[in-house]
Amino acid sequence: MTLTDLDKKIVMELQSGLPLESRPFEVLAHRLGISEEEFITRVHAIQQAGIMRRIGAALRHHRVGFSANAMIVWQIPEDMIIEVGEQMAKLAEVTHCYQRVSLPQWPYNFYTMVHGHSQEECQHIAEKLSAIAGVKDYRLLYSVAELKKSSMKYFMD
Repeated sequence: MTLTDLDKKIVMELQSGLPLESRPFEVLAHRLGISEEEFITRVHAIQQAGIMRRIGAALRHHRVGFSANAMIVWQIPEDMIIEVGEQMAKLAEVTHCYQRVSLPQWPYNFYTMVHGHSQEECQHIAEKLSAIAGVKDYRLLYSVAELKKSSMKYFMD
């Protein structure tokens, strides 16, 4: 697939962030002078071609009232990792979860990110996740600073 000028404009709109509207794609489509249906159809085509993998959102947790966030690192037996991952990914408290290779000096192979109004709330979430998954080997790593969040930009003006 070769990207058309319209496809490039759609990517430029998407990389600028979604508007906080009930129909964000309709707003972006309107900016380009096309229908929401055409916008979504083109996005699907770009994804199907493997040019764009996903559309993501970055939560600025402090702006929505969460003052604490923790990366929970887990030691999960390999034969349980898919099952546990599927369980945790379904939970509203978990904003990110992914598997990583463990190392002798760092035995954790699964990571979940949670946000709370306090470190104590994050601890309670970790305890809940532990009980659901049946996994007791974990640690909470609390953020001490929020670094700049930015996405790659393509087809700049």
